[in-house]
Amino acid sequence: MLKKQQLRLAYDVAAPNRVVPIAKDSNSLLHQTLTTGVIHGDAEQLLGELPPSSVDLFFTSPPYADARAYSRIHPDRYVDWFLPFARGMYNATRSTGSLVLNIKNRVANKGPLKGQRHPYVYQLVLALQHMGWRWIETYIWAKPNAVPGKFGPRTKDSFEYVYHFARGPKPYFDLDAVRVPYKADEAEIARRKMDKLGRRSTDAGFGRDRTKTYLLGAADPGNVVSVPQSYNQYRGVAHTAAMPEGLAEFFIKAASPVGGVVIDPFAGAATTVVVARRLRRSAGGFEIHHQFVEEGLRRITADIADAPAGYLVRAV
Repeated sequence: MLKKQQLRLAYDVAAPNRVVPIAKDSNSLLHQTLTTGVIHGDAEQLLGELPPSSVDLFFTSPPYADARAYSRIHPDRYVDWFLPFARGMYNATRSTGSLVLNIKNRVANKGPLKGQRHPYVYQLVLALQHMGWRWIETYIWAKPNAVPGKFGPRTKDSFEYVYHFARGPKPYFDLDAVRVPYKADEAEIARRKMDKLGRRSTDAGFGRDRTKTYLLGAADPGNVVSVPQSYNQYRGVAHTAAMPEGLAEFFIKAASPVGGVVIDPFAGAATTVVVARRLRRSAGGFEIHHQFVEEGLRRITADIADAPAGYLVRAV
């Protein structure tokens, strides 16, 4: 019989109140996570129990520094707090896998940096790179209708960072999955497809051959991803920091293959899991707060969307 400390608690999707024992075995944990949807427990420990090279994408938005009542981490110690999670994710990621991290910096409310932007986000990025994560790209999540507030001598926060890190030198990335429609009309697109001089000489060198881009049928998206932080995200989602599904959709499509494994170690209301399963990925997550586990499993079961399908608007 398994000892008490060798068990984890999970909640069955069909019966969220039923406790299911999970053996302290890495393969069993991964299988149970992907089957159940959300495991209740400390992600730092659970990540260490995942099999090496088993995950295609970790997509997550961890608690921001000193931002939420349910998880207050001082920005001065945020990097030290996060690095054990990062190590667990690194060990569990495939050579072609990625970590996509949504995080926001903040204005220090005390200490020597009071009133200034705290650099903990940038410190974390450099620490992850030093750990071995390959810093692939920085994205801006633009929030066209961000909630206004009092921020001192500055405008309201209308964006957050999304960082793409890779485990190895050749990460999976499907640009075709996130292409955006051309703004030109059909006649103009047809004309440009016949352009024999698509690569233009410039003072800085040669530009990209746009004729090949048009043959792909849609344009490359930019690294500014515009997703409204609509109030719909709070309807029926018992979480104070629910992520818009459009944001998860963009990165899951781009950074994980169909049928791949997607894990969110800070699952919250399970947006990552809901969207990834809808997109035909095997997905699950970890969550330390019991009430969010129940909410996440409810949403997984119901496949609740926080915005109409196709509400994502991407900047080109």
